[in-house]
Amino acid sequence: MTPEEHKALEDLARAHGTEGQWEDVDGLELDNLLNGSERLEISNGGNELGDLIQEIYGDCSNLKKRKSRAHKDTRNHRDRVLRRTEAFNTQMHALVDSYLQWSHDHDQGRTNGRNAFEGAEDVICTIKPNDSYIASALIRQGLVPCSPISPTTAITINALELYHTAHLRSPHFSIQAFVKTLCDLHGVTFQRVLSRQFSISFNVYLQIRSEVDKLVSQALHRDSADWRLKHACPVCMYTLDGEAALKFKLLYAMDGNDSLKRVIRRIPDLHEDDTTYRPSSELPTGQVVCSTIYLSRDYVDQFTDDVAGAKNTSTSIESKDENPCAGRWKNMDDQKTKKTWGIYDETGIFLAVCRHGMSLLIADMVQSGELAKYPLAVVNKLVETFGSDLGGGYDIGCQFSTTLDRSSIGPLIQSSRHTCLIGAFHGHAHRRLCQLSHLTLYTEGIGLEDLETCERTFSKSNALSSTVCHSSIFHHQHSISNYFEYNDDYEVYANLSNFIYSNYKQALEILADGNSTLPDIMRDLNITNKSVFDTWRQEEKAYLESLSQEPEVETHQMKYWERLVKLSASKHSLDATRGAWHQDFQHQGAGAYDRAASNTRRTETAFRHAQEAYEEDLRSVQELEIKLDIPRRWEPEDDAWQNAGRLVANREYRRALDRLESLVVARIFELSKINRAGTGYKMRKHIAKALQTRSAAILYRTRPLQCRCTRHWDEVVEYAFLADFDLLRDTRQDVSQHPWATPAARYAMDLHYKMVRAEEEIQRLNIEARRLLTYVIDEERYLQRCEELLKAKHSALAHQVALRRKIRGRCNMAHIQRLHNLSKLPRFSGTFAVGVSTQTGPGESASVPHVVIPPSLLSPTSLMTAQVLPLSPDDQDSIEDLEEEEDAERDAEEASLTVENVVEIATDH
Repeated sequence: MTPEEHKALEDLARAHGTEGQWEDVDGLELDNLLNGSERLEISNGGNELGDLIQEIYGDCSNLKKRKSRAHKDTRNHRDRVLRRTEAFNTQMHALVDSYLQWSHDHDQGRTNGRNAFEGAEDVICTIKPNDSYIASALIRQGLVPCSPISPTTAITINALELYHTAHLRSPHFSIQAFVKTLCDLHGVTFQRVLSRQFSISFNVYLQIRSEVDKLVSQALHRDSADWRLKHACPVCMYTLDGEAALKFKLLYAMDGNDSLKRVIRRIPDLHEDDTTYRPSSELPTGQVVCSTIYLSRDYVDQFTDDVAGAKNTSTSIESKDENPCAGRWKNMDDQKTKKTWGIYDETGIFLAVCRHGMSLLIADMVQSGELAKYPLAVVNKLVETFGSDLGGGYDIGCQFSTTLDRSSIGPLIQSSRHTCLIGAFHGHAHRRLCQLSHLTLYTEGIGLEDLETCERTFSKSNALSSTVCHSSIFHHQHSISNYFEYNDDYEVYANLSNFIYSNYKQALEILADGNSTLPDIMRDLNITNKSVFDTWRQEEKAYLESLSQEPEVETHQMKYWERLVKLSASKHSLDATRGAWHQDFQHQGAGAYDRAASNTRRTETAFRHAQEAYEEDLRSVQELEIKLDIPRRWEPEDDAWQNAGRLVANREYRRALDRLESLVVARIFELSKINRAGTGYKMRKHIAKALQTRSAAILYRTRPLQCRCTRHWDEVVEYAFLADFDLLRDTRQDVSQHPWATPAARYAMDLHYKMVRAEEEIQRLNIEARRLLTYVIDEERYLQRCEELLKAKHSALAHQVALRRKIRGRCNMAHIQRLHNLSKLPRFSGTFAVGVSTQTGPGESASVPHVVIPPSLLSPTSLMTAQVLPLSPDDQDSIEDLEEEEDAERDAEEASLTVENVVEIATDH
């Protein structure tokens, strides 16, 4: 041991307590005696050296004897985890400093080069005077300890980084699988305690990484509350001077997903059959996810009252008229999901992503289905952040638009011109009338965006479900936020230029096909102006709206006829009751009257009731006569009476027929989509499943028509064109005679709208391509300059800025190459002149580079500022303790899986 190392060890011992500290005896030190620098007086009796050694090491011997005594550990799992977490948190500042130094030295080649696949071995670590704690000394040498006080085992940072990256690439890859892999490579028998030790070190490593990211953000002036959200997607949000205005400033999609559930752990009770109300056994670690991608539960819960208010008003007649799908859709029905609320704390997540796939916001769905408060919170946050002209895709966007308008943020949404849309995939399961108003094909300014980005995102993130299902609240959110942030940086960002290039080619192909096909179809249909397609769409919408309710004039005439019939019946009843009363009164004498008093009272009561009913019916008839301006009351011999009577007789038939026609018209139009070229397999299966439900509804609607309809069900479902559907000609309007109902006309109309959307897509892509190019240049220049400024002040922090620059910078050359290929397309109409960003505030890519050293890094960590961590026998995690924790985790997971299986079987039955 060198003198410096010896001094550092003494300083550590002095900082952590006096127990076991070496003491000088009479000003003499053993090392000085042994190396000859000091003299020891020897008497005639001798043995002075032995007495000195015994006196110096006496306390150490006694300490060893005391430690050898049996000590009863009174801690439980909760106590050990809390004390360990608290100890690591106390040292976190020093651990971060050591990690910054190790990362800088490691990349400079000044470390011992330990790799991720080194086997288990004894390692000699050097403790320097500036090491505050033993744990920080280990991290400075590339090792993360498993215990915060006196660690005996540590994991290399390289191994932790390897697992971290592998797990984010393949979320199925668990800690136990990785530890077993290392054991197999080095011929070591796997033990459960190894997984627990690795898990402890991995948590510390993730916490250190999170703290380092915050320091880098502070240094770059990018640590404001909404910075990540405002700069999530450079293509959507990096606006430039002089670019054309878009109808939708930001297009995003949002949806709920129930795959990323989390089982809540409850205290077992053998005497209770119901686990729903048992207290939770979750460990309150006090750790909080620092990522701004998550909406807090308090923020979401403030919209709970809005949901209740929307439910009370959504059943009104007005809301049903405004929204043809009102009451039709309910995502994740509470009746189906509430059985699992006693098992799961988080029943899934609600996610919002931009049209390119960058994650914007996440909210935990807590013990509930996909309630309206989650999209309300997301929309409110986005509008507060980005302002006006947003377009949001939601699979029940039609119904949600009604809820949004009636909520407390309704005025804000209307003033900001927010638009609720329906994705192309889910839209074909909605009613045709709803599609004409909300489907992306008919929405101006949306381009070719299908707004189904959430489905593609969930198809990848579902792999994370097995690793977060039994985690704690903190680890559940931390794993999900880490995954989406990693996916944004390494997957979505790398694909931005490919997204622009592929969409541009698709739009050009649609325009080329349309320009060669549409003129011929228009000539065959005798169409000279494309504006007729908008007229046809309005006519179709008006036609479907007319089928949703009876004509107002006929309704009033039938109501008046029904009132006349009721008045005639009440008049007949009144006359009959009056006649019976007079007849009974005339035949009864004085004595008979006394004997039949009760009969007389009943007759008088019946007469009074009949007279009141007649007067009420008479007033109703008179009101309708005034409203309909009828000069003379109808008589049964009048033509108007007979026509209204026939209308009433046929009303039930016509109502059933109108509902049937509405369903069949929508079915036929959707069948044209399922058989259209370019419709993918999954889209076909989705539409077919929705049409099965619609076909069942059509079959139900044919039952009232069996007395008059000569068509059979098997024939009805086989009709492919409206012109062949003779049944529809018996309705008030013959839809087959409308020009927009023919197959050729409908194909021409859809092709026209596709071409319009393709032109809009090209306009948007020209803007997005220029934004991406400008962002790549500005961001690279800004981070390089910040790195240079930091090197003179804090080289270790400058190294972290360089690492952040390389994360996205590695894709920049690929972006530039794809954009160059885009410019070579035959009909490319954009420009790649580097623009000037409208965002020039502190930390912006286009701003003047300026850095600041975070206050926590200004003063170096020293022993004088290190907090004292008193040693205690209870602070040591023994192998038995760690195995006990691993067994508890395994038992809790097995119990949760058992309960899940029981609930799943009960739900299926």
